[in-house]
Amino acid sequence: MIKEIANGIRYIGVDDEDLDLFESQYIIPEGISYNSYLILDTKVCVMDTVDARKKEEWMARLEEALDGRTPDYLVLSHVEPDHSGCVESFLEKYPGVTLVATAMGLKFLGQFIPGRSFPSTFAVKDGDTLPLGSAHALKFLTAPMVHWPEVLVSLETHTETLFSADAFGKFGALSRCGFLGSEDNDWACEARRYYFNICGKYGPQVSSLLQKIGSEKVHTVAPLHGPVLTDFLSGDYLKLYSLWSSYTPETEGVFVAYASIHGGTEAVALKLADILRAKGCPKVAVSDLTRDDMAEAVEDAFRYGKMVVAACSYDAGLFTPAYNFLHTLQMKAYQNRQVALIENGTWAPTAGRVMKELFTAMKNIHLVGDTVTIKSRYQESDAAALEALADAILSA
Repeated sequence: MIKEIANGIRYIGVDDEDLDLFESQYIIPEGISYNSYLILDTKVCVMDTVDARKKEEWMARLEEALDGRTPDYLVLSHVEPDHSGCVESFLEKYPGVTLVATAMGLKFLGQFIPGRSFPSTFAVKDGDTLPLGSAHALKFLTAPMVHWPEVLVSLETHTETLFSADAFGKFGALSRCGFLGSEDNDWACEARRYYFNICGKYGPQVSSLLQKIGSEKVHTVAPLHGPVLTDFLSGDYLKLYSLWSSYTPETEGVFVAYASIHGGTEAVALKLADILRAKGCPKVAVSDLTRDDMAEAVEDAFRYGKMVVAACSYDAGLFTPAYNFLHTLQMKAYQNRQVALIENGTWAPTAGRVMKELFTAMKNIHLVGDTVTIKSRYQESDAAALEALADAILSA
């Protein structure tokens, strides 16, 4: 679709509803959008290309939106292949265009398109500007490690439109989630899963970008994935990003994550969840780490301030799904949370020890209560320990 999002600025992105795994790891049942934009003034500026999977569709849409004009500039906000996948085809059709990116972005582009020369480039720095005519101009703000080091965001100062790269993005094709954030009944759900899995490790860098944005006038945010956000400052977008980037819990409650081999650990985890609810916990979320989407489990671990992990011992260590979950949390800079542990082992339980070691390596993780040890199956004699663990985490 081609839509005008502000005076002289058109959306020319494409949906991908066939891709099953984003970045070959994240389940996207609602697809994904690859967003691209066109600014028409005295000069013509294209804001990013799309994934090569959608090259023909995007090139046709671009040509239609240009209506006979020729691009002068191609701004590369982020050169990961889902956004730079059509650069080579674009340059073949429009060889006179000037590529605009950070110096590192231009370097990375050369790595993705080896052997290709770029005759005209403009390596921008923080605060540089690019006038496009009487009505439009771009002001560039560097955003290193949101979520790659070469990332560039661009503010079109006349319409107050921020081209935000991967910031403020979300999973989901626009045909399914809506073109505008206001049309999306639950923007935060897939935006949260997207943020913590794509950008979550880089909270300080996201906070730095938020500070830069805070000193500018921004009405519309045009991300590289997900809906366009209008009336940006009046929405919850900044509030949520401020919470997420500062590793502050968003929702009061407890997340119970379990990894069970033969059902014994699952039964104990569900029993604890029931105890927590009976004791008045406002929200208890539960995830089976052996079957549920890992990205959603990571999302919930960050969403809530308190977590219980229940896992089996395995090969004198920790059952693989639980280990992978905790390793992923460590990679994503999980911090500032209260955590309780349940281990299961028919003989010589080891899960608790390994989980403690992994959490100890994370920042500001407070282990609450005593680790509850189950021998194969829940027994009534375990009830007191579960009750005590529930009290410990609720009072933490």
